[in-house]
Amino acid sequence: MTRHTLKWFATPLLLAVLIAIWEIYVRAFSVSPFILPSPAEVGVALIDVLSDPKTYYQIWVTLFETIAGFLIAVAIGVLLGGLLGKLRWLETTISPLIVGLQVMPKVALIPLFIVWFGFGITSKVVLAAVIAFFPIMTNTILGIKSVERGHRDVMQCLNAGRWETFRDVEFPNALPYILTGMEVGIVLATIGAIVGEYLGGSEGLGYMAVATLNAFDVQRMFAVIVLLTLLGLILYFAVVMLRRRLTPWHQSVSTDARI
Repeated sequence: MTRHTLKWFATPLLLAVLIAIWEIYVRAFSVSPFILPSPAEVGVALIDVLSDPKTYYQIWVTLFETIAGFLIAVAIGVLLGGLLGKLRWLETTISPLIVGLQVMPKVALIPLFIVWFGFGITSKVVLAAVIAFFPIMTNTILGIKSVERGHRDVMQCLNAGRWETFRDVEFPNALPYILTGMEVGIVLATIGAIVGEYLGGSEGLGYMAVATLNAFDVQRMFAVIVLLTLLGLILYFAVVMLRRRLTPWHQSVSTDARI
């Protein structure tokens, strides 16, 4: 079996082993389903949750909040990151403010966002955007600044302006960094949307998880957690595939293809 074939079997096999250990542990020690339901019970609850048409609306709400916040973070992060990467004096001036905002616990902003934007979808979109923004912006700055001096010198010899240099040299060089930041950003956007629904939502999968917890329906709560995990994985791998599609020439993509 080749290494390329093995990677398609290793992860499912590991997952199956972990589920088996979980099932054996619950049955061997007679763990109460109110503390830790068995995988079989979670599977039944998952089927029950998916059979409810209302579930798909909740999935759509969380998906919309995540993607909308992520796209806002990409637009602002790439724009501001490109500007700061080009203008070093501006980066030096506002970098302390950026660091301060980055280390601030974003969850603490949820009550403020609720006051400003209400309990609806808007506050969750804003939270997802705020959390996803920083890795995208910082990676964009890093990508712009990592352009070799010789490449800029060549463009200068060709009498290229700032826009031509950015379009033909700096942005293509920064694209792998931007897409890597987007991989982190989509995960953080998902977390932001879900946490917002946990603490101040009336719809979405995060709200469903809280509702099942309040009803002491632990099996359905685990089923919702499985749905949240699957949603996050789908969004993450979508961005990974985008990176491979847009930067097939980059070393990270070619290395992954050889593994």
